[in-house]
Amino acid sequence: MKAKKANGRPRVKTTTTWKSAMKRDWQLYLMLLFPLAMVIIFNYAAYPGLRMIFMNYKVMKGYEGSDWVGMKNFVTLFTSADFMKALKNTIVFNLLDLLLGFPMPIILALMLNELRFKKFKKVTQTVLYLPHFLSWAVIGSIAYAMFRPSTGLVNMALMKWGVIEQGIPFLTEKWHWAVTYLLINVWQTMGWGTILYLAAITSISGELYEAAMIDGATRWQRMLHVTLPGIRGTIVTLLIMNLGKIMGSNLERLTALDNAMVKDFSYQLAMYVYQFGLKSQHYSLGTAANFFQSLVGLILVLIADRIAKSLGEDGLL
Repeated sequence: MKAKKANGRPRVKTTTTWKSAMKRDWQLYLMLLFPLAMVIIFNYAAYPGLRMIFMNYKVMKGYEGSDWVGMKNFVTLFTSADFMKALKNTIVFNLLDLLLGFPMPIILALMLNELRFKKFKKVTQTVLYLPHFLSWAVIGSIAYAMFRPSTGLVNMALMKWGVIEQGIPFLTEKWHWAVTYLLINVWQTMGWGTILYLAAITSISGELYEAAMIDGATRWQRMLHVTLPGIRGTIVTLLIMNLGKIMGSNLERLTALDNAMVKDFSYQLAMYVYQFGLKSQHYSLGTAANFFQSLVGLILVLIADRIAKSLGEDGLL
């Protein structure tokens, strides 16, 4: 502890040691131990296992007894018709997910921000983000109940109203399945993203809106020239994070909506890794495919972050 004079008054400079911090906040450090242990175990302790991508790994032989094969697993991947089909489907559907799903939370947040009836606004927010907490198993069951060609609620209603003469195969024909698959994901994810943008909007100074109103700006103009620029940083950050998921795929989502008639589109990297890596016990091949996904995702995030910084944004890293 040192004392210095500033403006004729003594100024006390204190330093917090780790012992005093631990004694003061030991409950918080104790609560932090469990999630920290989970991150270390599942995110970092598994890293030594990545060596199996260069091995013909056998469970009974372990790492010591399995043969080293170098880059053979990657050669097998990139010469496999199944892998290339899964890779193509993954990239196409993730790009479509980004194209359809990314703007929707922004549009909803802008609309909700303009609502003046607070109770309606709160109820709407709750209804929108509840699907985020539903598992894909539940969503899949609801989807098949709603979209069956003959007994589904949607087709029955459309036929009763005379809009269609026979049921639409929403989940049993690959092109209809693709549209349904994408729109269900938009419905499931848009509410949670909306909350993030609404939180960003609350940080915009009210003085900016007042100044815009004094200048005669309409509600639409205030939205375009005040609200959107105010959340631009959040938009860029979430866009960068979503670009990192271009190579990813959700096995739970795919299995919940999968059937034999749509395999041409539903066969994506998560299905490939499950079938070849776990079901067929080719663990080295599955690990190599997952490593490729992660590596490309990391590269995409770094590129997007560099582009964002070159355009004057803070970026993610």
